[in-house]
Amino acid sequence: MTSQQQPSHASVSQQSSRQTIIAGNWKMFGTAESTRAFAEEMVRDPRLAHASGNGVGVVICPPTPLLHVLRPFCGTFFELGGQDCHQNVNGAFTGDVSAGMLVDAGCRYVIVGHSERRRYHHESDDVVAQKTRAALAAGLTPIVCVGETLEERQAEQTADVVLRQLDAVLQAVSPDQQFVLAYEPVWAIGTGLAASVEQAGEVHQILRKFYRQRVSNDITILYGGSVNATNAKELLAHSDIDGALVGGASLESRSFLAIVEATGV
Repeated sequence: MTSQQQPSHASVSQQSSRQTIIAGNWKMFGTAESTRAFAEEMVRDPRLAHASGNGVGVVICPPTPLLHVLRPFCGTFFELGGQDCHQNVNGAFTGDVSAGMLVDAGCRYVIVGHSERRRYHHESDDVVAQKTRAALAAGLTPIVCVGETLEERQAEQTADVVLRQLDAVLQAVSPDQQFVLAYEPVWAIGTGLAASVEQAGEVHQILRKFYRQRVSNDITILYGGSVNATNAKELLAHSDIDGALVGGASLESRSFLAIVEATGV
């Protein structure tokens, strides 16, 4: 499969069917000091303003306690996102965060269904679907993660796995509720083993075709899994890859902005 030039998509601020988005998932890293330094470096760098002005949406998803540090810097060139939300509006759920709380903290996005949540917190497809619905009800745009393990890929079950995960979400939300999809092969997350352009593109095409068959619209699909400044340009050039959900490379402004720059705007 050959990569193609990515078409121009709409701004992240518009709820159109496809957008160019580069989102950073900081996971459990960062301090108030490092977060403030990151934000100051980001807003000073002309690449961020250029990308934002040309329709690239930039989203930062730090740990919840650091949202307040980033909030004064967001809204002009980048948006805030949460790393997870609970499926209930409120309740006796110690340690959890509701979608409404994330909105109050300044978020516009939230990651749901990340493989680390599915694995370590035993989140089922149904729980991920409920979280997606809760996020939408609160006014957030969910970034819904799907992906297969190495064993599932080797057993040629990739399509079955990602379509099952997507289908659970589609059954829980109405067709007019738009979310962002992120294909993150579990075997490529934090391992340095990014999927090839051909591998990623093939799965993106499978997901897009399924979504179009179920919903008379298109959907933004990001690729995640060891995305870095070296491989981002080739991945983002593929016509079915709308952006990236970036892990470790999003923790430093220089490496993250290099990925933003790789969108080619």
